[in-house]
Amino acid sequence: MPDGIITSMHASAPVPDWPLVFEIAWPLLVALLLGWLLRRGLLAVTRRARLREHESLRARIVQVISIPASIALPLLFLDAAVATTPLPQRWIDGIQHAIAVALLLCLAWLGVRAVRAIQLRVIRDHPVDVADNLAARRVQTQTRVIGGVVQGAIVLVGVALALMTFPSIRQLGATLLASAGVLGLVAGIAAKPVFGNLIAGLQIALAQPIRLDDVVIVQGEWGRIEEITATYVVVRIWDERRMVVPLQWFIENPFENWTRTSAQLLGTTFLWLDYRTPLAQVREALQGICNTDERWDGRVCVAQVTDTSESTVQVRLLVSARNSGDLFDLRCAVRERMIDYLNRAHPESLPRMRMSLDRTALHDGDALPQHRALDALHAGSAQVTEQTVSPGAEDVNDADAAAGQAPSPAPPPT
Repeated sequence: MPDGIITSMHASAPVPDWPLVFEIAWPLLVALLLGWLLRRGLLAVTRRARLREHESLRARIVQVISIPASIALPLLFLDAAVATTPLPQRWIDGIQHAIAVALLLCLAWLGVRAVRAIQLRVIRDHPVDVADNLAARRVQTQTRVIGGVVQGAIVLVGVALALMTFPSIRQLGATLLASAGVLGLVAGIAAKPVFGNLIAGLQIALAQPIRLDDVVIVQGEWGRIEEITATYVVVRIWDERRMVVPLQWFIENPFENWTRTSAQLLGTTFLWLDYRTPLAQVREALQGICNTDERWDGRVCVAQVTDTSESTVQVRLLVSARNSGDLFDLRCAVRERMIDYLNRAHPESLPRMRMSLDRTALHDGDALPQHRALDALHAGSAQVTEQTVSPGAEDVNDADAAAGQAPSPAPPPT
């Protein structure tokens, strides 16, 4: 108790100086009462603003400010009340120092809430649950990463300022600065992963090699970017697993991004078929399969012979879809339905092993004359070229692709 509060001593207990106790207590009680009433009012305003936050910008601003203010304003009342009391000066200094630290933390809290509110507003204005969400995913990625970095910086600065108000911490800081050579090197090595991820987060936010909901292949795993924080990325694997990858990994390592500029993709299905396969019917069947499947986006539907072996030919069925999920299902459907079609309509097209037991040479009448065979080859070349042309993704000559012309074939041997 401060000097003068206890005025006399009885045999068993001290007698307080009630006028002095009243002089100390009444400013504190008034400050606490005013702070409690103000806090109740601000919380009521916050509840009312929460009901209208989707309608009014003013309501969102009030909601951000009112909760930290409901703590900071009562502390200011208490600080003013403590200064008017006849307490010892060292007591007043200690209480005011604690209040100043609390006010600094409230200010940092307000800054974090303001950044968070801006981040939520931007995310709300750019939803990703739409068909064409490329721009929205880009904005959301930048907002989440930069918002996390800014919030972390505000917390770090607020805590540092609060600690620097203690004289012992200031002396420790001066000592550390005096020996900054060795300690800076040690701290730099220890904090390398932290600062590396921080810089990587800024690079991802600005350059955007990945965005939220991007389809990626990371270390052989197919998945979608589910979350991007200030230090790591969560990839949702197709089988519901989650892969947590440091941000710095995406800057230092190659990976596949299937939705970098567009979600549209081309996919292939390969079939090994017999040489007697009627390719015209195969192309007609493939077109019918694509036309009746809603996952086909109408861009590409091509059948091509891409390789041959001693007993079979390799036929590539090239199709397109709006996104990777539809493309995978479409490829499976094309493969299944094409096999079913060949089994029913052209069983001779399925691969088989041949063994010739008759080694008699072919008669001259078993084959077409050479000039007739060449005439038939030239007559069907234009149709085959038109039916087997790729959609442009595999062009190797940019000048020919831009002109819409293929390189001129060499003349047939005579």
